[in-house]
Amino acid sequence: MKKMRMSSTYITDQNIAKIGELFPNVLTETHDENGVLKQAINFELLKQELSDVIVEGDKERYQLTWPGKKEAILNANLPINETLRPVKEDSVNWDNTKNVYIEGDNLEVMKLLQESYLNKVKCIYIDPPYNTGNDFVYNDKSLQVEEEYLKESGFYDELNNRLFLNPMSEGRYHSKWITMMYARLKIARNLLNEDGVIFISIDDNEIDNLRKICSEIFGVEHYVAQFPWRKRTAKSDVPFGVSQDYEWILCYSKSNKFRAAIEGNERSYYQTEDLPNRPWRIHDLTKQTSSSERPNSYFTIKNPKNGKEYPANPNRTWAITIDTFDHYYKNDRIVFPGDYDFLRISRPMFRYFQEEDAKKAGEFFGYSAVSTHLPKTIGMTQDGTRDFMNLFAGKVFNFPKPVELIKFLISIATKFDKDSLILDFFSGSATTAHAIMQLNAEDQGTRKFIMVQIPEKIAQTTEAYKAGYTNICEIGKERIRRAANKIKQETDTDIDYGFRVYRVASSNMKDIYYKPDQLGQLDLLDLQSNIKEDRNAEDLLIQVMLELGLELSVRMNTRNVEGFAVYDVDHNKLTACFEENITESVIKQIATTKPEYAVFRDHGFQDDSARINVHELFKLLSPNTDVRVL
Repeated sequence: MKKMRMSSTYITDQNIAKIGELFPNVLTETHDENGVLKQAINFELLKQELSDVIVEGDKERYQLTWPGKKEAILNANLPINETLRPVKEDSVNWDNTKNVYIEGDNLEVMKLLQESYLNKVKCIYIDPPYNTGNDFVYNDKSLQVEEEYLKESGFYDELNNRLFLNPMSEGRYHSKWITMMYARLKIARNLLNEDGVIFISIDDNEIDNLRKICSEIFGVEHYVAQFPWRKRTAKSDVPFGVSQDYEWILCYSKSNKFRAAIEGNERSYYQTEDLPNRPWRIHDLTKQTSSSERPNSYFTIKNPKNGKEYPANPNRTWAITIDTFDHYYKNDRIVFPGDYDFLRISRPMFRYFQEEDAKKAGEFFGYSAVSTHLPKTIGMTQDGTRDFMNLFAGKVFNFPKPVELIKFLISIATKFDKDSLILDFFSGSATTAHAIMQLNAEDQGTRKFIMVQIPEKIAQTTEAYKAGYTNICEIGKERIRRAANKIKQETDTDIDYGFRVYRVASSNMKDIYYKPDQLGQLDLLDLQSNIKEDRNAEDLLIQVMLELGLELSVRMNTRNVEGFAVYDVDHNKLTACFEENITESVIKQIATTKPEYAVFRDHGFQDDSARINVHELFKLLSPNTDVRVL
């Protein structure tokens, strides 16, 4: 049985493998810190492979560099032995919601999300620290500083991570900010899907540097726009001098497909004899809603030609209803498996015509084209404060962005994909979550969000602390709850108002799991379990889900099998049992459900016979199941 890795992905190894596929001759071998032989790259040979002249050494070239760039690349690529723990008591509608709120340093969080959300995020909006000398707080575990300095200037977040300030007197003032942002943006790009887009709010302090690093990470050809956002009026706020009335919203796309998704210019279309002069494409006919949310869409589609039936998934219904099926079928909108020999599909799909895409492009770039001159309705800083004050009695958060601003940006990116995923990894007061719920209520969308925020402590002298909030995450979570209640009361719309809360924590596994070579005689008594005593089965389940690439919002059910708690995740994608003394009978019942993955504790079986027979039982009853142990 394969052993679970129980750590985030080591991106460097993946990059080495990809380079090796292109240039096998540049692969070499080296030993890691534990003496284990591993693949590496001969960089001198790689340079030569990428040059049309003899490479003799470093030459001057146009490039962006700063003290800490290599550190940023390394920090983005290194794996971490951390995990996420569920916090159900802070969550709302845990069992049914598709929204996620994560407490922790965003670099660590995005590393943990890489397997589950690779190429799945449609839109990212972030409002990072502007680096004004007192707002740049970050968690830098690689920074080596003296303990005396730490006592004088450092402080901790709620998870006991040391945080650092970046005062203007710091010699690497700009370099540290760029290093912090570069690593995070590098991973963020991996999470975006091919037609995904990122919006970044920033002021004059770092706009030039931000644009340079974004052009390097996303590609200068994927620069979309730099929107000026008017945050205040000089007449009312600044009595003299030059008023900095504007901030900037920088926009980059993952690829050229962002514009193509709106314009419809680069899509692939089929031309068939049954529909002459009407090029068409197909799209998924399912929607990420449950049978309880859309009962009219939870039905079995029957192919009128051959009578074959296609039942709906209870947790991902059809995008059409039982009442509209006939209409769509008669108008050539439904494509069934077998209708065309060149299509490899296993369920009904929806047909779109090129003429419709062209019309949408005309609507978007014609009379409703997006201008860098943002509409006045998006508001200024005072409007963001008003949005917040409509939910909270006091001013417990400074300078939140207006809901209308974020709503406008998200509507640009999701105009033709209202069932998309939006990420904000500098969540702050959770304005982005508020905007998404508001937008969904207005256009009946099913957009989902992931909010990430480091639990930075709140000073005891502030109004927020006096109101009972000890860290920023508490404010963000409470804002989502209050905004959800307000939107529901005002619109009476049935959308997803819930969210699951997770918190970054050290791995569920003891150190001996990762460093067996450092095991001493005194540690042998600890070998009975490689799992920390304060962790439960749900903690283990989440860490396994992250490694196997399952989203944090998927359905998780628990059933009792002969007294043992068995978890079923994402429609039989994963079945797990982390209890001890599991019998062969229980293993057999799990195998009969034929899950894609089955995971157990390495020392969880009743005896050696049960452990040895696991492989044979699954080979007999469910040969395609990937069986793993912790």
